[in-house]
Amino acid sequence: MTRIANTTMKEAMKVLKETSRTFFIPITYLPKELKEGVATAYLAMRAIDEIEDDTELDSQDKILLLKSIENLLKEHGNNSDTLERELTQLFQPYNDRLPHVTLALACWIHLTPDSVVDKVIEYTATMAGGMASWVEKEWVINTEADLDDYTYYVAGIVGLLLNELWDWFEDIKADEELAVSFGRGLQAVNMIRNRAEDIERGIDFFPNGWEMNDMMNYAYSNLEKAESYLASIPSGKIHAFCNIPLKLAIGTIEAIEQNKTKLSRTKVAYLVQKAVKESHFSS
Repeated sequence: MTRIANTTMKEAMKVLKETSRTFFIPITYLPKELKEGVATAYLAMRAIDEIEDDTELDSQDKILLLKSIENLLKEHGNNSDTLERELTQLFQPYNDRLPHVTLALACWIHLTPDSVVDKVIEYTATMAGGMASWVEKEWVINTEADLDDYTYYVAGIVGLLLNELWDWFEDIKADEELAVSFGRGLQAVNMIRNRAEDIERGIDFFPNGWEMNDMMNYAYSNLEKAESYLASIPSGKIHAFCNIPLKLAIGTIEAIEQNKTKLSRTKVAYLVQKAVKESHFSS
């Protein structure tokens, strides 16, 4: 009868692969139930991230959508039918403009394992509200504190949600501040990599007076903390999941320093296998 009723984890994984190969690769290493929790959490957060990043949507539309999603998740997140109905109504004027991963937000929530769905709803709602506030500020980042706040809402929260998932599945108690830094480090690398595109669309994520070297230092500082975070995770599949994006981020920033635009497929494959090997886990 509804999109929710017809959506399966197989489709979710297909959408995940189409949306982000960077995270699809490490997610495939996780055990089944944890894989489902991480995949649906990622898709839910990617759904709202697509709204914030959309270059065609007007800022007022973004604010409306993000704030509405925040409120709907808080009010109806545990009622699949109501959430789907309300989100369908909210998205209706934007059906031709929003990607499938966004339009199917209710499906990702519905597919999330019952044991962690409340956490996924909570953190996704918080992310939506934080993103809305930064759209209202027109992404004006004046200070490092502003940068920390922005990267908290778009990436640090992902680290906190993953902490909840590690605790749920394997009773791993990881440091929250380091988890936030992990997200910040990955986001800073993206900001460095996408610098020219962001400037072209009129957004400057660098604080006042910062040059590329300053953002590089910010990224490296947070990536060092991410390495401390990784060191606290026991060897195994979760360690591999964390190690893969960290290795890719470090490899990317090193490539940028060598004036390369991106990592080659060969380099990506090498870094993935290196990360898996370091995690003492064979795929």
